[in-house]
Amino acid sequence: MSQQKSDYIDEVDVDESWDEHPSRDELEETVENLEDSGFEVEVVEDAEAALAFLQDEIPAESSVMNGHSTTLEEIGFMEYLNEGDHDWENLYGKVFSIDDDQARADARREAQTADYFLGSANAIARTGALVAADLSGSRVGAYPFAAKHLLVVAGVNKVVEDVETARERLHEFAYPFENERAQDAYGVESYPAKELVYRQEGTEGRTTVVLVEETLGY
Repeated sequence: MSQQKSDYIDEVDVDESWDEHPSRDELEETVENLEDSGFEVEVVEDAEAALAFLQDEIPAESSVMNGHSTTLEEIGFMEYLNEGDHDWENLYGKVFSIDDDQARADARREAQTADYFLGSANAIARTGALVAADLSGSRVGAYPFAAKHLLVVAGVNKVVEDVETARERLHEFAYPFENERAQDAYGVESYPAKELVYRQEGTEGRTTVVLVEETLGY
């Protein structure tokens, strides 16, 4: 079942100014600094364009895995991965078809090395860094090294001034939403236990940040 931020908006007490969009100049500054940090950057108009970019970017027969991402749900990627017409190896579907908890955890760990791993960030610093966290590390574990290629999809509402502000957005805004989602989905509370500040990519072409000019995710 697709989960969106709007499903939890009445359950959390947050400052909605964290979802404000950057100015055009601020967005251009962000793109320039991300590229200077070694990231590929694609700016797209909306969710439909973001999905189309991912469909074109991932070659046929590639193994594809993702960490949980409300943004990927909202742009329709999860539905397309699980039900759409593609020639990818859907590692996500394989992993979560396993009934045994230990075997599923082992498969999930192995899937971190997918040809293409997809996710989002909790915040993006205009200085050219990504900030993301999760409880288990099953998402951010693939980001720095394990995955062959990484595709990070984020609405421009996640762009903030610097890394310090990005970490504030993670803890003050994104975490309350994720905590509600985790309780709804898994019956347990979440916590940003494993936090990644991704300041630079040293492998050319490995990591692409897809910035969507809409409010997406949290």
